[in-house]
Amino acid sequence: MKYILAIDQGTTSTRALLFDAAFQVVATSQEEFPQHFPRSGWVEHDPDDLWTKTAGSCRKVIERAGIDARDIVAIGITNQRETSLIWDRSTGRPVYNAIVWQDRRTAELCRDLRAAGHSDMIARRTGLLIDPYFSATKVKWILDNIEGTRERARRGELLFGTVDSFLIWKLTGGKVHATDATNAARTMLYDIHKGRWSQTICDLLDIPTEMLPDVRDSAADFGQTRADLFGREIPILGVAGDQQAATIGQACFTPGMLKSTYGTGCFALLNTGTTPVQSQNRLLTTIAYQLNGTPTYALEGSIFVAGSVVQWLRDGLGLIRDAAQTHEMAAQSDPDQPVMLVPAFTGLGAPYWNADCRGAIFGLSRNTGPNELARAALESVGYQTRDLLEAMRADWADTADAPVLRVDGGMSASDWTMQFLSDIIGAPVDRPRILETTALGAAWLAGMQAGFYPQQEDFARSWALDHQFTPRMDRDTRAKKYTAWKRAVKSTLEY
Repeated sequence: MKYILAIDQGTTSTRALLFDAAFQVVATSQEEFPQHFPRSGWVEHDPDDLWTKTAGSCRKVIERAGIDARDIVAIGITNQRETSLIWDRSTGRPVYNAIVWQDRRTAELCRDLRAAGHSDMIARRTGLLIDPYFSATKVKWILDNIEGTRERARRGELLFGTVDSFLIWKLTGGKVHATDATNAARTMLYDIHKGRWSQTICDLLDIPTEMLPDVRDSAADFGQTRADLFGREIPILGVAGDQQAATIGQACFTPGMLKSTYGTGCFALLNTGTTPVQSQNRLLTTIAYQLNGTPTYALEGSIFVAGSVVQWLRDGLGLIRDAAQTHEMAAQSDPDQPVMLVPAFTGLGAPYWNADCRGAIFGLSRNTGPNELARAALESVGYQTRDLLEAMRADWADTADAPVLRVDGGMSASDWTMQFLSDIIGAPVDRPRILETTALGAAWLAGMQAGFYPQQEDFARSWALDHQFTPRMDRDTRAKKYTAWKRAVKSTLEY
C-alpha cells in the first residue's frame, strides 16, 4: 500500500492525514496550539508552535498508521491563508510572531491607503480590496516596527512567507523558499493577471522584493523533506491555500461550480474559469488553482465569523459545553422570537468590508434564552452566505438563480444548520461523503503530480454525495427573514 500525506495547517490546530489510493482517510493526527492576543484586535501565533505541531502530527500519523515513510508517495500542504511570517534566511528564526489573518492592527494603514487613492490600482492588479485581512500590510507593519528588519530584508538576510512557505522552508531544511499561486494571490502583493509580484505595490509599501518567495503551480516540485524528519526524504508536490484546496477537494473544476467551507470563518468560491471577473460588489477575484502554468480564477466571498460564533457561545457566554448542543437548542427555540445576531466580532467581511464595526443582537425580549441565541448564531451563517451568493449573482451573469452549493467544514455536519442554509438561499445544498475536502484537495494535487492519482475528470467522478438539503421554507418567509437580516446589518454598520 502507498499513501499521500496531507498537512492541513489551520488557525487553531495542525492536522496530518494519510490518504490511500481510493482517496480514503486511513489515519489522522491533530495537535492544537494556543492563540495569542497581545492587544485588542491583534491575533498572533508562535511560529515555533506552527512548526513543532506540524512535524509532530506528521510523525504521529505515520506511527498511528503503522507504516514506514517509504510508503508515502508525496506530501501535499494546505494552510491558513494570509497569516504572515518573516524569518532569518540563515537561522530560520522568525523576527516576530506570525500575524494571523484575523488580525486588525493595520486598519488605520489601510484607511490611509484608501484615502490616498490606491484602491483601484490594487484591486486591478491583485483582485483584492485593501484590508488588514491580507498579508501586505502585516509585512509592512513588521518592517516598520521591528528595528533593523527592512535593512536586513534589503540585504537578502530575511525572508517573507505565508504559512505554507514557512513550512516548506522548515521541511526542506532551508533549501526551498517558495509558495504556490493561490497563496501568493492572498498577499495583496501579487499581480494575478501577469503571474508575478507587483513591483508597484511593493514600492508603495516599501517591501523589498528580495524577501519574497518563488511562486509555483499548485501541483509542482516544492523540494524534498529532510531525511532526518521522517526517516527518508519525501517529495512535496502539492500546495494550496485552505479555501482553494477545499474547492479542489470538492471537484469544483467547471465554471459555475460553487463551494462554501464552514470553519472558523466561512469562505465561498465560485469557479469563473480562465477569465478573471472583476467584482462590482466587493467580492474578491482570486486564483482557485494553477496547473501547468495556467491559472483558474474564482470569485470569493469571505465571512470572518462562522464556526467561531459557536465557540463564542461556549467560551464567551458559557451557554453550551460542545458545538453539537446548538443544533438541538435551535430546534427547541421559540419560532415567534425573531432574534437576529450579527457576529461582527472582528468586523464584517464580504460584501461589506468594514473592519471597525462590532457584533450586535436584535430582537431580544424578556423571554429570550439560550435556545434563541443558539438559533440566531447558527442562522447568522446562512444569512451571511446568502449575502455572498447575492453578490456573486450580480457579478457573474452565468451564475444560476439557484446554483447547487457544495459544503464542507465542521459546521456542515449539522443537519439543522445546513437545512436552514438551503432554506434561506433557496437552493440545494450538497454535503459530500468525504468532509475532509481541504486535506483531500492538497492530497490530490500532490498525488496527481506524482502520477499516483488520476487527472481532473476522473477525480471529479469520485466525488460522492452524502446528503442533499433542499429548500422547505416558502418564498414569503424567506424574503421576510432576509429583509430583517439586512436591516440588522445596516443598523450594525451605522452604530
